[in-house]
Amino acid sequence: PCDAQWNNYAQSGEPDEEGIALLQATPHDIVRFTPEAGGGWAKVLLLDLPGRQIPSAPRGELAMQVLGLEGQAFAAKWSDIASIDLWEERIERETAERIKAGDFTGAYPYLAILIRDVPNRPGLKTLRSEYLLGNAAKRFRDGELEPTLAMLEELRRFNPDYRTAAVLGVISRVTDAIMTRMVENRQFDDAQKLLARLIADYPSGDVDSIQKWDRQFLAMAEAKQEEAVAAKELEDFRTARRAALESLYLYPEIPGGAALVREIDAIYPLVRVGVLQSAGDLDPTRIDNWASRRAGRLVYRTLFEMRGTGPEGGEYDFVLGDAEQSPDRLTLDLTFLPQKMRPPFDNLDSQTIADWFALRASPRSDHYVAPWAAILDSTTLRGPRQISCLLRRPHVLPVSLLQIPIHGEMVGLSPGEPTGVYRLVTEDAVTPGEQRFKLVGDPVTVSQPREIVEIKIATSANGVSGLLRGELDIVDHLFPADAARLRRSRNVVVADFPLPTVHMLVPCSDHPFLAEPAFRRALVYGTNREDILQGELLENQPFPGCRVISGPFPAGVVSNDPLAYAYDETIVPRSYQPQVASLLIVLTQKQMEAAATRKKETPPKLTPIRLAVPDDDLSQIACQAIKSQWELIQVPVEIVSLPSGVTRPEPGTADLVYTTAAVWEPTIDARRVLGPDGLAKSQNQMIGLGLRQLESANTWKEVREKLFELHFIANQELPIIPLWQVVDSFAYRRDLSGIGSDIVSLYQNVERWRLNQ
Repeated sequence: PCDAQWNNYAQSGEPDEEGIALLQATPHDIVRFTPEAGGGWAKVLLLDLPGRQIPSAPRGELAMQVLGLEGQAFAAKWSDIASIDLWEERIERETAERIKAGDFTGAYPYLAILIRDVPNRPGLKTLRSEYLLGNAAKRFRDGELEPTLAMLEELRRFNPDYRTAAVLGVISRVTDAIMTRMVENRQFDDAQKLLARLIADYPSGDVDSIQKWDRQFLAMAEAKQEEAVAAKELEDFRTARRAALESLYLYPEIPGGAALVREIDAIYPLVRVGVLQSAGDLDPTRIDNWASRRAGRLVYRTLFEMRGTGPEGGEYDFVLGDAEQSPDRLTLDLTFLPQKMRPPFDNLDSQTIADWFALRASPRSDHYVAPWAAILDSTTLRGPRQISCLLRRPHVLPVSLLQIPIHGEMVGLSPGEPTGVYRLVTEDAVTPGEQRFKLVGDPVTVSQPREIVEIKIATSANGVSGLLRGELDIVDHLFPADAARLRRSRNVVVADFPLPTVHMLVPCSDHPFLAEPAFRRALVYGTNREDILQGELLENQPFPGCRVISGPFPAGVVSNDPLAYAYDETIVPRSYQPQVASLLIVLTQKQMEAAATRKKETPPKLTPIRLAVPDDDLSQIACQAIKSQWELIQVPVEIVSLPSGVTRPEPGTADLVYTTAAVWEPTIDARRVLGPDGLAKSQNQMIGLGLRQLESANTWKEVREKLFELHFIANQELPIIPLWQVVDSFAYRRDLSGIGSDIVSLYQNVERWRLNQ
């Protein structure tokens, strides 16, 4: 205590330099005494001075409390006081010295004390301005351009009259450097946003870089416009439209920009679609391949196409005419209509279709479909444009079994030749990462796109950027969190597909552990599905309809959703219980060891589970999270990346595959998922019996009961590992119309699309 008191006052000398100790010390003033009064100094609690200013002609005594001796009152005559060093003055000096030395990190806490405690002190505004300008200059020298600009603009807001010309000059240099870097990196979107903000913030023209870059963007836009005009004259409309859109994007107010885009679109409507996966196999009936199903609709049509859902299952359109089922559900009548028989469908007649119905009912045919064979009794031709199918027993939705791709051999063309109105362009001129589909024949409508270009994008976020920049007209599949953010854009429409997809892990090898139901249950218990879905995929944003599920069927989007007729809500998804998972793994190992001992064989080891992952960001993020969680329960995992457009791994290369399935008509899709020839390739007898009972159901009540039984069996036996269902979204620019609402396929209404620049 004596040392502490001695450090707070003395009869001679000067107090020690405080430096950084000022930040920890109790605020105090320093009073120095005259030699006549005996000299010395004392640290005292902040003096009670009017306005904290030392009087110009003080008289009498000054009361004070010495630091460390607060219980004792002291006083000194003003004539005995040589000087008073105020607390705030010392803080100011320390701040100024550190600013002068370029120690802005060290100066900040002192400056913060002044702003907090004496905000109205004379000179503080200048000191703070010097700090901001000096710190900005240091960051500029260090190449930290964005922090430099932020500090300079804070200085302009705080003290616009401080060295105005110098500050604006530095802002010009900094923004010029930022714009140069952005343009060199082709970050035109960010550069334009920055330029637009600068124009709004500095309308008087005092920042030279604004005028420079405004002129430069106009020049770049004019060059692109010239390129577009030249390409248009050469009838290279793809290049012309791309260049015209880039011109308009670079400088939205460029004279004639929008008119040029409209002119090109009127001559040759072309739509650019951003896709997460390029299509390999073009098959509109694939339930496990989004890209194949999407692009397959362009080059092939199916005899019956799902258009949406109704109160009793899916609603289907007979692409060649009208279809009607009798009230007793024993007869299906098809009538061909001339207005729907566009080339090459005009070569079809009732005899050809009847023959195909017979092939699908013949066990000796490569086109055999067991559920169709089970219900078809006979077909009757009622003329060249009418067919009547007599069924052995009532069926709730026979048209769902007739989603038959119309191939070339059905209309007199080469086997497998496409029959849709678009063809995939395969010449060498196609840009890598793009698939071009060109219209053949006459368009159905004047505005129908003559060409659709699908462009592979690395992530959903890249697609969002492409939409906002105008480089893309549509993005076919959005990451849920990206969809939620993009809904706020005024230039883009975000729409949900009405039917959710079911996400599951499907076994695809003879891995001995995966063959055990107890081990598959362990994997379910060891996967925090709710956490992955909500935290990783939805980024904790509300997204109605996205939920964890307990079986292979969709649970619907809203309450009493007719789509959910196969999903039993009483079967609650298994919760995340890693301890139970670990116990089941040990139990499985013990059982396999005991079985091997009885057979005098070597028990199998738990080798890494090879998890195949499709080439899209949602699947990849989900599988990385699953891998991390399984490794916590001592299940080794190897990720096997699938090529773009591929959703099934080659035999022997993986044990499980992450599958996104469009299980939109469970009455027929149950077999396509669970059957021996389906995704799961299940040989389970209970599942086989359940599928046969489902396909023999005559009423919707029976169908629902049998599907509930299948749901229960699948939840127990786990032929697939259910994860969650996701409501998928797509987005398109508002200048593209005719997309339609509640579409189940992106290209469902492609004939009516229209570009409206």
